[in-house]
Amino acid sequence: MEQSTAFILAVDAVTRHVNSARPDAPVRPDRPRSAPLAPTRLAAAGALRRLADLMEPRPAVLPPTCS
Repeated sequence: MEQSTAFILAVDAVTRHVNSARPDAPVRPDRPRSAPLAPTRLAAAGALRRLADLMEPRPAVLPPTCS
């Protein structure tokens, strides 16, 4: 009984997988992005940018040469 159930489930899964590549396959719309996380993402991006600016090596300052 267990093996026949697994076989049916496997055939169904493979059939759905193969048919999903068809041009007329059903398309699910994208979920709207959650707006409440936008300020958190912006704050995290700003903090990471400031950290990257602090860690980035500065170019060497060469002393003026006498000519």
